[in-house]
Amino acid sequence: MPREDISFQTSDNVTLRGWFYSPETTISTPLPCLVMSHGFTATKEIHLDSFAAHITSSLPISCLIYDNRGFGASDNHPSAPRQEIIPSLQCSDISDAITYAQSRDDVNKDKIGIWGSSYSGGHVLWVGAVDKRVKVVLSQMPMVNGWENFHRLIRSDFVGGLNQMFQEDRLARASGKAAGTIPVVDPNPMATSALPTPDSYTFFSNWEKKGDFWKNEVTVKSMEELRAYNPSSHIHHISPAPLLMTVASSDILTPADLALTAYSKALEPKELHLIPGGHFDGYAGPIFETNVKRQVEFLKKTLCA
Repeated sequence: MPREDISFQTSDNVTLRGWFYSPETTISTPLPCLVMSHGFTATKEIHLDSFAAHITSSLPISCLIYDNRGFGASDNHPSAPRQEIIPSLQCSDISDAITYAQSRDDVNKDKIGIWGSSYSGGHVLWVGAVDKRVKVVLSQMPMVNGWENFHRLIRSDFVGGLNQMFQEDRLARASGKAAGTIPVVDPNPMATSALPTPDSYTFFSNWEKKGDFWKNEVTVKSMEELRAYNPSSHIHHISPAPLLMTVASSDILTPADLALTAYSKALEPKELHLIPGGHFDGYAGPIFETNVKRQVEFLKKTLCA
């Protein structure tokens, strides 16, 4: 599929960079656009391009994908460190990506959808509720409740140590020191890491070997921000925009039961797609084919109708 390098400015003047995908067949009229953002520390090269290419090869639609601020090819604010995730800023950046898409002559301004996976699967629930330019929401293996998710991931006897780490990091940053960081993943389950599950280590360590676009590092503050974040609190306000939520039945990273509880609070029109496997199984292989096929079907009858 044709792919264009793009960049756009956020509302606080940070440059985000990504790719704009279009169908192979030239269409003279403006097309619907799906704005796609990735999960916790992931960059656009980590399967996000596969979803965009498949969707634009199957439908008369464009896809805008980009790296989150401070990650991959995107800049960070001069006053902020790289490898830091502030959920409210990433949500604001999705809205700014929508604005960029609407500014393009080849995009139908009234047909904008948003797609998010994992951490951004939660972001799109928030943005889809509060930004009424959004006409459809696709949320894949979403992180829906930071407090509950944090305390599922972190052993209870480790929480006190993390609270101490959060305090020390705040004091250090206030004194002018660099932001503290921890690994995203670690092979040792007893070591401190942001995503302490075996499948997280396997997934990200494999990608780390494939290039320099992903870095095994995230700021300590990012974890404190995750715990405080409840992106599904407005899920009932997404309606009347259609919602498709994809949940992996054996997901332990963003637990399936938490996602299903959030889904139960969404209003119609909504659709649930349960796929087998764990958190990362829907990104590649035969489950990817099933997953993206359902997303294409949903977009065909909603955004592309």
